[in-house]
Amino acid sequence: MKKTNSNIKTKTIEKEKVVAETINGRFAMLGLMAAIGAYLTTGQIIPGFV
Repeated sequence: MKKTNSNIKTKTIEKEKVVAETINGRFAMLGLMAAIGAYLTTGQIIPGFV
């Protein structure tokens, strides 16, 4: 016997939040790649900062 529950509420995520989190993740990855590139080329995390 299969029970069904008609009182289940589904949560919906707004499209704007999905887009904002996607952009945020991409900028975070870009920053990480920039930090790795700066370290590989100069040997410092922040070039010029002692």
